[in-house]
Amino acid sequence: MSVRKLFELTGRKAIVTGGSRGLGLQIAEALGEMGAEVVIAARKAGELEQAREHLTNLDVVAHAIPADLGQPEGVERFANAALEHLGHCDILVNNAGTAWGAPAEDHPYEAWLKLINLNVNGVFLLTQAIGKRSMIPRGYGRILNVASIAGLRGNPVGGGETIAYNTSKGALVNFTRTLAGEWGRYGITVNALAPGFFPSKMTRATLAVYGERFKAATPLQRLGDDEDLQGAAVLLCSQAGKHISGQILAVDGGVTAVF
Repeated sequence: MSVRKLFELTGRKAIVTGGSRGLGLQIAEALGEMGAEVVIAARKAGELEQAREHLTNLDVVAHAIPADLGQPEGVERFANAALEHLGHCDILVNNAGTAWGAPAEDHPYEAWLKLINLNVNGVFLLTQAIGKRSMIPRGYGRILNVASIAGLRGNPVGGGETIAYNTSKGALVNFTRTLAGEWGRYGITVNALAPGFFPSKMTRATLAVYGERFKAATPLQRLGDDEDLQGAAVLLCSQAGKHISGQILAVDGGVTAVF
């Protein structure tokens, strides 16, 4: 098979959660450009429909399904609807997530639960549903979790107070490794991207305060942009990545190489 063919996704069916903007939309664009039919999910129907229209304008076959993936019943409804649209799922990108900043001693328990429910529990439940109902029976699957370099280490002194977020992304890192070990026998690869500092709606407030400091501490002296996850996502979701599993790929401009 030619190298170009290894990266093609024509005929593949993909689900991207948190796909209405930011990193999720970036990944959905990449998978769609390579030929995949894509279902995107997010809570806000208006933003989600705008994203679907954007993908359609790029000649991507896309469906939008509003969903609250922080609730078990929301996950079940979404899994049913997504599989009804696609018929089956080859690629699952678990990108939906949220953040909260507060000192550990004052972090609200309700906020802690909100992050764990979406960033960890929702990922588990959706992956379990799609794996059990579609990937395992077909003996094929690509699961890509969007973690964070915040799940690989603590925060630098004075660099933010996000204990629940870091904890949830650390859980996602080991979820990825453990599931890769369990589901490899079914022909399913499980990997994660660990983005560094990317401008997004979720990071806007943090980057407004620490953006220049983060950039100066990054070996490449830049923040991530709208293209920086696309190639890595296609690699890990295509035949080009068929022998890569259980890996956490930091896309961070070199931050984790020096800290």
